[in-house]
Amino acid sequence: MRRKADLPVKNCASCGRPFTWRKKWERVWDEVRYCSKRCSGDARTTRRKTAP
Repeated sequence: MRRKADLPVKNCASCGRPFTWRKKWERVWDEVRYCSKRCSGDARTTRRKTAP
């Protein structure tokens, strides 16, 4: 078993906070960009508002 401190870490593309690897992201860790569904949703709404 690995300690939480030994798990990979990324920064969220929306809020910039660091987040750690989760078991549910095991197969798609390279594609994960956001720390939560809220940040993912915020990024989508921001894109819509700025798009012409």
